[in-house]
Amino acid sequence: MEIFNYMETYDYEQLVFCHDKTSGLKAIIAIHDTTLGPALGGTRMWTYKTEEEAVEDALRLAKGMTYKNAAAGLNLGGGKTVIIGDPKTEKNEEMFRAFGRYIQGLGGRYITAEDVGTTVQDMDLIYQETNFVTGISSTSGASGNPSPITAYGVYRGMKAAAKEGFGTDDLNGRTVAVQGVGNVAYNLCRYLHEEGANLIVTDINKEAVARARDEFGARVVEPDEIYDVDCDIYAPCALGATLNDDTIPRIKAKVIAGAANNQLKDSSHGETLHKKGVIYTPDYVLNAGGVINVADELNGYNKDRAMKKVETIYDNVSQVFEISRRDNIPTNEAADRLAEERIERMRHSRSQFLHSEKHILKNRI
Repeated sequence: MEIFNYMETYDYEQLVFCHDKTSGLKAIIAIHDTTLGPALGGTRMWTYKTEEEAVEDALRLAKGMTYKNAAAGLNLGGGKTVIIGDPKTEKNEEMFRAFGRYIQGLGGRYITAEDVGTTVQDMDLIYQETNFVTGISSTSGASGNPSPITAYGVYRGMKAAAKEGFGTDDLNGRTVAVQGVGNVAYNLCRYLHEEGANLIVTDINKEAVARARDEFGARVVEPDEIYDVDCDIYAPCALGATLNDDTIPRIKAKVIAGAANNQLKDSSHGETLHKKGVIYTPDYVLNAGGVINVADELNGYNKDRAMKKVETIYDNVSQVFEISRRDNIPTNEAADRLAEERIERMRHSRSQFLHSEKHILKNRI
């Protein structure tokens, strides 16, 4: 990979390599765009096969956070960290403390949080060295378990999608097929059940589906059957890439809205759904409740305030559909356009301000 060519092509700002011999830290911080504010994005620890693979992942994820934060209406840019190593065997206190010092050295340009392979406890260690970290323990005044709040955002966005697809956002009597019943999806099922929706669930975890069946009266099907059930809404809440050439023809739902990341196997599948007349709700707009929640920690966490901000996911999803109709483009492209237009407005505003300041200074001279 020609790193500077890649950064120039996709407009990245900064790539930071962090190394600490004593602890074994090998980390890469990618900052994509700070037009809207400091970059916020989690720290992922993974056993990458090569260093190049780690760099590519950091860059890809950082850009994704730019779009996610912009579409969520946050005054934050996008960044991401990857730590090369096995999260099960290679963690130690010194590693995360050293990493915290690197973050502190960036002076607030980058704020981290937990991600795949890292935990609240890891964030607490980083917090020993810097304040530029979110998702720390609730005993430190943070937000605690984000799953219920993420689920609430998905629920609100699903209602907006239902209004687009059915003319009303009332989910009472609607049948929702939920793929995966992990922590976020369980809480989503709870919200749906309370509104009177009929649930069909699947998961490889038998205890998870039994819990949904017993508590919410959900009908349980085998994992591969979920694509073929008769339902109004399909909610992918497990693995990514479940919307692909094999599954899309099988899905009977009018609306797709779920918590999983990277649901489209390829961006072209957004076009496929668009032509099919299926209302696809882009995942990074829908599942932004988690990042909205941790972002509130930067102002001194207030749950009521965070929940009110999460409620705006309904409006954000509605804007995506408006752009899709306006420009006659698939909703996944519309979501990108929503983010890009907001960033460009801020970039133009700042450019105008700087121009005015230079003009005033010139006149004074």
